[in-house]
Amino acid sequence: MAQTTNILKSQNTIELSIQINLNGLSFCTLQKDTNTIADIKHFKFDKKLNHFEVLDRLTHLFNTEDFLQEPFNKVTIIHENELSAIVPKPLFNEDCLADYLKFNAKILKSDFITFDEIALNDSFNVYVPYVNINNYIFEKFGAFIYKHSATILIEQILYIEKNTNDEKMYANINSNHFEIIVIKAGELILYNTFEYNTPEDFIYYVLFTAEQLNLNPEAFKLVLMGIIIKDDTLYNIAYKYIRHITFGNRQDTFTFLEKPKTNYSDFTLIKSF
Repeated sequence: MAQTTNILKSQNTIELSIQINLNGLSFCTLQKDTNTIADIKHFKFDKKLNHFEVLDRLTHLFNTEDFLQEPFNKVTIIHENELSAIVPKPLFNEDCLADYLKFNAKILKSDFITFDEIALNDSFNVYVPYVNINNYIFEKFGAFIYKHSATILIEQILYIEKNTNDEKMYANINSNHFEIIVIKAGELILYNTFEYNTPEDFIYYVLFTAEQLNLNPEAFKLVLMGIIIKDDTLYNIAYKYIRHITFGNRQDTFTFLEKPKTNYSDFTLIKSF
């Protein structure tokens, strides 16, 4: 389940979400009383860092960025990494968390492993959070919430698709990796994450996943989200092989001081509120 401590006590109505990735940090602030997204900021790294180096960058940003000086009423940390696995509730045992990860992720005996409940899918997302960053946030703010990015992504897509009968593949694209979520008749069929360096890598994983699930490229719908736009290289190579391509929609209920680049970008960051 989402890990929580006691609720923060403050008269301030500003909430902060931070998405942690070894390739960069993303921040979003919400003015709760007016339901307004005030800031969306990204800080990309020149190369993939380790979690100690990421903490150094995070600390520096808190010391230097004006928008991070607020006494936030609520803080949410989103851990974005490949160290996760979705486990159906009937197969879940809290004493066996490491067993769910050891076959598809490199974990150490010293790693702290936790889980989020995905109620809409009757399952749990077992994952490794960045504990040093959690500790820093607790020391700085006290109470906070943390989740894995896949938890938010799956929950929100299931909610969007709950009344549909379509067969869809969602691809949430980031600068060096992307997630695939396959939905059929409102049910989760598959979640996985892939690293890519070229458009050919990207379409290989899309088509491989479709083949494994017997999805016909002439029939299923590919829904694109994240850092992709029409006619860029990823879109164009997908369009060569997939007949039905659309873009996602966050279905925002917020107002924005500055509009995001698209209505399908920063999906997990904005949907974390």
